[in-house]
Amino acid sequence: MTTKIRPLNVKNKLATAPTKQPIYATTIKDQNGKEITLADPRATRALVALMNQHAVIGGAACHWGGPAAFAEMMSALHSIMFSSGTNWFENYNFVNDAGHAENGIYALRANLGFDGLNFESLRGFRSINSKLTGHGEAHLNPEGVFISNGPLGSGLPQAQGLALADKAIGNDRATICVISDGGCMEGEAREAMAAIPGLAQKGKMNPFLMIISDNDTKLGGRITEDSYDMKGSFLSLQEQGWDLVRVEEGHDLERVYQAIEENIAKAKSNDAKPVALVIKTIKGYGVKSTQEAKSGGHGYPLGAYDEKLPAFLEEIYSGDKCPEEFMNWANEILSSKPESKSSSNSTPVDKVQPGLANAMIKATKEGLPVFSVTADLAGSTGVAAFQKEFPANYVDVGIAESNMVSTAVGMAKQGFIPVVDTFAQFGVTKGNLPLIMSQLSQGAVICLFSHTGFQDAADGASHQATTYFSAVAGIPNTSVVALSSKDEAESLMYQAIKNYESAVEKGETPETTVFFFGREKHPVSYTEGLDYTWGKAQVLRQGKDGIIVTHGPLVQGALDAAEELSAKGKDVTVINNPFINKIDLKTFKDQLAKNGNKMVTVEDHQLTAGAGAMLCHALKQEGLEFEIKSLGNDGHFGQSSYTAKELYAKFGFDKEAIINQFS
Repeated sequence: MTTKIRPLNVKNKLATAPTKQPIYATTIKDQNGKEITLADPRATRALVALMNQHAVIGGAACHWGGPAAFAEMMSALHSIMFSSGTNWFENYNFVNDAGHAENGIYALRANLGFDGLNFESLRGFRSINSKLTGHGEAHLNPEGVFISNGPLGSGLPQAQGLALADKAIGNDRATICVISDGGCMEGEAREAMAAIPGLAQKGKMNPFLMIISDNDTKLGGRITEDSYDMKGSFLSLQEQGWDLVRVEEGHDLERVYQAIEENIAKAKSNDAKPVALVIKTIKGYGVKSTQEAKSGGHGYPLGAYDEKLPAFLEEIYSGDKCPEEFMNWANEILSSKPESKSSSNSTPVDKVQPGLANAMIKATKEGLPVFSVTADLAGSTGVAAFQKEFPANYVDVGIAESNMVSTAVGMAKQGFIPVVDTFAQFGVTKGNLPLIMSQLSQGAVICLFSHTGFQDAADGASHQATTYFSAVAGIPNTSVVALSSKDEAESLMYQAIKNYESAVEKGETPETTVFFFGREKHPVSYTEGLDYTWGKAQVLRQGKDGIIVTHGPLVQGALDAAEELSAKGKDVTVINNPFINKIDLKTFKDQLAKNGNKMVTVEDHQLTAGAGAMLCHALKQEGLEFEIKSLGNDGHFGQSSYTAKELYAKFGFDKEAIINQFS
């Protein structure tokens, strides 16, 4: 007799199944010919377009292609799950790995009335006041999200854990995980794809259905064209022990419903044989321009108050009349467009990213073997410009950050100067062990990790790296650099490449250099003629009443605070400290002496093991005595907001918070 394990009583906070019919519905027939009413996928797409429009007006980026591709699958799946009973979560674990499609789930559930959501709720999407965040966040929306998503590939192994636990407990529950083909490229997803059937064959798993959206598209473009064909990966599932089923008609709602219905039953009939249901979809489905776009309209294609919005909605309904409610909503948005205001700011601004690409291009034109190993985000990190200039000098390994870094290590051992790029959150987590092995293997890499901290405001906590310094600063022979401007990026990136070349010529292992930077535009330079010497901090403003030390996207806020403090009779120094773990001791010694040994550090990072902590430790090691106050993230996850400034204020390290430290 097998003794079942008694778990702790963890309360499931998910909302119960809705009791009303969808506001905008359609009917299909199930396998037995019974007529079923479920949410109209066209309404989902229209609602996604409308809710995205509000977010874009606020300043946030949004996803369109993913939810458009998933609309039929999610409508069918939710109908099946919710029809199983009020407490549907006692019958199903539902995990959406594809966070890029989460706003489609919000739209669908508002149509269904799940958790009290309505169309008005959608207007707050991605705002700081809404629990409808950029990706699904369980810590902010436990009624709607059981497993947080965003970083692709993480949901599938967590779903594996749910099914494993249900088996150990003795629950009669099936687990369903929906994942994109891009997510299937991640290493942790591939590990789960092997482990789930392996453990199932040993009797350790409850019924499991994995639904894969196969649309051959990632953020940057077509998977097959840019990286490699995933067909073999899907075929291998059968050899690993999955019951592999393929459906080609991913936008035929009835066909999709019946396929999911059939394969849930199949998974339940034999928990030793998990089912992989691969459904062919089209990213950006419903609008011709996004269907045909290289990235499938990954991001929302319309601008704020875009006059094309009504036509966009009409095309979604493909000849049928778009509901009047949606058209009125669109016209309301357009009629609320404010009058444009001319900007009086003449300071040139740009993103940091072009400076990095410029340096790579310059070094390559000089004959250096710079090679980009990228993982789908080249447009966001800036290296796309380098790849366009030197198409033979890059490879896209797909959505696979660990593989990206390790591949670069191998190229370094063969004499290349490899440059890897991704968002900071993915680089320091999924790429962390490979970065350690980079130096252990004496194959240094240069890393371009963007969207640091709350700079990735709209995408929410799962994408907001707040431990990026602490994750890599302790790796031996590794320099961590925070970039604040295009000019600084271009100079320091070029120096990093030349330092790499110089070390190799001396027979030494080059440093691994990790550059961190934001996503927003900043002044191209903060001081005319500024000298960007490697290893040096920059005194941007000289004072005598204390020092503000910062870096990266927070530099302008520090300068603005200093300006306001000056008007109040406080003359403070502002130092940009880009070299986070290699402290410029001389500059800080001199400036502390000139400023009464008073200092405030400001960072978009956790205070624990952050830049301020490293700076303070280094100075104390030198025997210096000073007063220190540190501003930053004091032990919190982030959340979605339209702009980073809203989060800087919420978490207490914006301009006003800096000023208060000198009051």
